[in-house]
Amino acid sequence: MSLPTLMPASGRFVAAVHHFPLRVYFEDTDLSGLVYHANYLRYMERARSDMLRIAGIDQRGEHEGGHGVYAVADLSIRYRRPARLDDDLTVVSRVTEVKAASCTIAQSVVRDDEELTTARIAVAWLTPQGRPQRQPKAWTDIYTRLLQGEDIHP
Repeated sequence: MSLPTLMPASGRFVAAVHHFPLRVYFEDTDLSGLVYHANYLRYMERARSDMLRIAGIDQRGEHEGGHGVYAVADLSIRYRRPARLDDDLTVVSRVTEVKAASCTIAQSVVRDDEELTTARIAVAWLTPQGRPQRQPKAWTDIYTRLLQGEDIHP
């Protein structure tokens, strides 16, 4: 018996765009049966974290080493259509800007080909004391490759 090819739980890159699969569970919905608005941010956070991890960016190692941490510096989100219980969704993430101390990622939550929610998230790299600092050069190199559309297959 042949099993279908499944997407890994951490998602995958298609060219320079990360695709993160998820399903809507009862706990994600409100009394109306729709996904609660704050849960879209959770979905996007998980997708960004896995995107960075499989691209080779070790946030945990840098944090535990006392070197720094990312913090959301700016966020805009637009809700277009609701998601519902049992929907299969994909969070699509792409790097749109790289600076010395920050990175901006555009994300959308889609069901089939229908865009439900879009967001733009800028994260800043901070010292353990909370001051902006330059990101590790290896990381800006990865972001630049993604920004340029380079196919990343770790």
